[in-house]
Amino acid sequence: MIFKIEDDERDVLTLIGEVGKSLGFPVYAVGGYVRDRLLNRNSKDLDIVCVGSGIDLATAVSHQLHPRPRLSVFKRFGTAMLKHKDLEIEFVGARKESYRHDSRKPSVEEGSLRDDQLRRDFTINALAVSLNEENFGELIDPFNGIQHLAERKIITPLEPGKTFSDDPLRMMRAIRFATQLKFEIDPNTFEAIKRFSPRLKIISMERIITELNKIVLSNPPSTGFKLLFDSGLLKMFFPEMVKLQGVEIREGKGHKDNFYHTLEVLDNISVHTDDLYLRWAAIMHDIAKPPTKRFEPEIGWTFHGHDGLGAALVPRIFRRLKLPLDSKMKFVQKLVKLHLRPISLTKENITDSAIRKLLFEAGDDLESLMMLCKADITSKNPKKVKRYLENYEIVQQKMIEVEEKDHIRNWQPPISGEQIMSTFNIPPSREVGTIKMAIKDAILDGKIPNEYDAAYAFMLEKGIEIGLEKVN
Repeated sequence: MIFKIEDDERDVLTLIGEVGKSLGFPVYAVGGYVRDRLLNRNSKDLDIVCVGSGIDLATAVSHQLHPRPRLSVFKRFGTAMLKHKDLEIEFVGARKESYRHDSRKPSVEEGSLRDDQLRRDFTINALAVSLNEENFGELIDPFNGIQHLAERKIITPLEPGKTFSDDPLRMMRAIRFATQLKFEIDPNTFEAIKRFSPRLKIISMERIITELNKIVLSNPPSTGFKLLFDSGLLKMFFPEMVKLQGVEIREGKGHKDNFYHTLEVLDNISVHTDDLYLRWAAIMHDIAKPPTKRFEPEIGWTFHGHDGLGAALVPRIFRRLKLPLDSKMKFVQKLVKLHLRPISLTKENITDSAIRKLLFEAGDDLESLMMLCKADITSKNPKKVKRYLENYEIVQQKMIEVEEKDHIRNWQPPISGEQIMSTFNIPPSREVGTIKMAIKDAILDGKIPNEYDAAYAFMLEKGIEIGLEKVN
């Protein structure tokens, strides 16, 4: 079978083959590039395998390209990489691998093309295309990868237990590819994932989270999380999410399954955004429901305080999962903390004070918060969904009106901590914070206008209340 090479890539692939011939290295394009082209998916990552030195091939190719690209060489791994136009091209020598039980880092030695294809994770990633003059464009498929592409199946070239025991990260990759490509994992392959899931503990969290984030960014991401849960992999690194699963019934009263509810919310929000951390906010929004679950006979099941405790859990979970502990984490934490606030406003008379406080706390993230809140509507009752959405519209209109009047978003109180210290001649202390918080609350509650003179007078009044004297 001849592989169709796009015109805009033919020149560089032909050049790589010619350079390989001059060095005496048979050369092949392999893996994801071949798979994606056969699936009519865009791919700008090109993996080149040669029977010889990948670094020598990459160096010689870089000398032939104009403008000459920067070459990155990784001698420890025997690989090299360069960028040409919009392609990122990686070169490696064909190799065969063997593994110790306690490590995913293989012992490597030179090998044939078949050895290199045999070491790959799945048959659909073991396809190769010849770049050699005598059979340029010929597809080399020793493990029925073409058939499995047509059948939309994830299958390993070797016995699946060996594949996953050798490199347990491949279990995460199987689920990631199944989610991204909308393929089915072969039943024998999936049974091996379930059997070898404990082996994931030898994989670094950095490698796991890379695969997990690709699942989170897939559409719909729930597919991957269901597979992670059913395989036993999810409990190996994210037990808090696993604990969301299940329904408890007492005195005839039950609660929804918060694991599957979370996946619905994640899918809902994914329709509207590709923002990774907004999707993470959907994953985390109910994460504290298990520890806050209580049964009250008159009411049923409650989860009081799960928003606040969930926000407190975000840094701990992000730290363990090796997610960034920066503004992205704070964004997720804020949305988890505030996700009940808009819906609570729809259940009471909406006051300007309550709206001001929400505008102030949400700031620039208000639109993201409202997107999360709307995604959180997973009722199967169309009338209830319609009522929730109409209530949100009322809240949003009220927000617009209050913001136009009071300009609260990203607002800072007109009296600073430094001014409080100077006025009362006191050092940084609890009193400074007490006065500053009182001024902020008085403005947000509408007790005083958002103006300097009113805030200054209130500061003096509050200072006297707690025993301070104005000195200037």
